Amino acid sequence: MPRTPPAAPPPEPAPRRRMARHERARQLLDVAWALLRAEGADALSLGRLAEEAGVTKPVVYDHFGTREGLLAALYQDFDVRQTAVMDAAIAAARPTLKDKAGAIAAAYVRCVLTQGREIPQVLAALQGSPEMAAVKRQYQEVFIAKCLAILAPFAGEQGLARAGLWAVLGAADALSDAAVVGDISAQAAQAELFETIVSMVKRAK
Repeated sequence: MPRTPPAAPPPEPAPRRRMARHERARQLLDVAWALLRAEGADALSLGRLAEEAGVTKPVVYDHFGTREGLLAALYQDFDVRQTAVMDAAIAAARPTLKDKAGAIAAAYVRCVLTQGREIPQVLAALQGSPEMAAVKRQYQEVFIAKCLAILAPFAGEQGLARAGLWAVLGAADALSDAAVVGDISAQAAQAELFETIVSMVKRAK
């Protein structure tokens, strides 16, 4: 009776590819956003993030250093997405004051609403921290410079006042936050921000 040939050994599992640093950072941020969305900022510790992401604590500490560093990285991640959405909307808008102002207003409010309640939680958790102060200041200056470049062609020879641009930024934050908690509609927030931008530019003519 012929002998049955031995069964072939099971194939070796493919070796796990080690993530590049930027890939790991993206994974950790995505897990952090999900944890923040599900359980709030109080649950967001570096140890908990390591557990949820399936990595060791040193990996998370290497990327963010501290809990404040993680929260600042989340805010920066939000700002990068917000900037990309706004840049695309502004580039697509016709070269008129109303169209450019409308694009700025709609993109700003939409980005904040997309992130829901997570960004206010991040800001509250970072209140008074040096990390937040540096990140937020950088974001504010970038936004003001962007608005200046977009809106200056519609102003008079004296140009746009920085005080007016800061007022627009303050209105953008306040109106977006009110829309997030449901005090006003997104449409109302966009409309009021649009009027604020247009009025600021017209005063400079």
